[in-house]
Amino acid sequence: MTKKIAVLPGDGIGPEIVAEAVKVLKALQLKGLDIELEYGLIGGAAYDETGSPLPKETLAIADDADAILLGAVGGYKWESLDISVRPEKGLLGIRSELNLFANLRPAILYPQLADASSLKAEIVSGLDIMIVRELTGGIYFGKPRGIRTLPSGEKEGFNTLVYRESEVIRIGKVAFDIARKRQGRVCSVDKANVLESTELWRETMINLSKDFSDIELSHMYVDNAAMQLVREPKQFDVMVTTNMFGDILSDCASMLTGSIGMLPSASLDENSKGMYEPIHGSAPDIAGKNTANPLATILSVAMMLRYSLDEGEIADMVETAVSVVLDQGYRTADIFSEGMKLIGTVEMGDAVVAVLNSNDR
Repeated sequence: MTKKIAVLPGDGIGPEIVAEAVKVLKALQLKGLDIELEYGLIGGAAYDETGSPLPKETLAIADDADAILLGAVGGYKWESLDISVRPEKGLLGIRSELNLFANLRPAILYPQLADASSLKAEIVSGLDIMIVRELTGGIYFGKPRGIRTLPSGEKEGFNTLVYRESEVIRIGKVAFDIARKRQGRVCSVDKANVLESTELWRETMINLSKDFSDIELSHMYVDNAAMQLVREPKQFDVMVTTNMFGDILSDCASMLTGSIGMLPSASLDENSKGMYEPIHGSAPDIAGKNTANPLATILSVAMMLRYSLDEGEIADMVETAVSVVLDQGYRTADIFSEGMKLIGTVEMGDAVVAVLNSNDR
């Protein structure tokens, strides 16, 4: 049965990196992968065309698809817009509308890139962390929110951090299930000492863990977790946390791996339908220069194959192809080091496809 993939290139370097990921998908089509691609607008590009960062047509395409491939949204061009129509609202909107509540962000260090990490090789060598971020709740979505003028005339910005028990249980189950397929350890990250919402988070995680007696559950305050990611990152197996904390910690973890350009992500609903995207932004300063690293987007395709399309063997092929390309010494600017072969976005995509095609011989 043909699987439908919604392709949303977005803004900045989004169209460039998505083009290379699509190149990989088309190579897999020739190998028998039964997929159909449909394109849509999102973010600033959608606003420029339709006046909305998430047009109804795009939402319909995404809703009808089995999986979604997203590039990136946002850029300097749209920063002056009212917050209600900024490109990021398209991203938050599609997550909310499709109920993509579980964000999986692996932080894996390829051995070939140990020298590219900002930490010593002995600290990061063998790193393999899965950060599970709650994605549709918390302070990014809580109400009331806004900017108001006080009686004194001073302006005040306010946001609300809210989590229901059911939301915590739902994301906790995802983390525990993933841990069962890994090392069997979950670290729940909160700020329960000062935030009541995350005090409830911790209590709920403890109660939920009774149903997962085979999993070791630990807890850590978010400030300590940030420090420990830099001090001793290999102590972690699965980390599960709130929307905002996960946003920050996963970007911190990205630098352990050598480059944010190497990290994919998946955002899943309860039925494993997902949106797949690199965790980096739209990088408008390098857009159109053929310098962006497409590997995170290509690795997002591998996650799509594994989690939403049930094609684990093909996912392995894509991940192996990326590893082989790194073995061959090819590097984009963000992971380049002396003695390696500096190439551009398009050439990196071609290199991955070449390895995939060489498996036919």
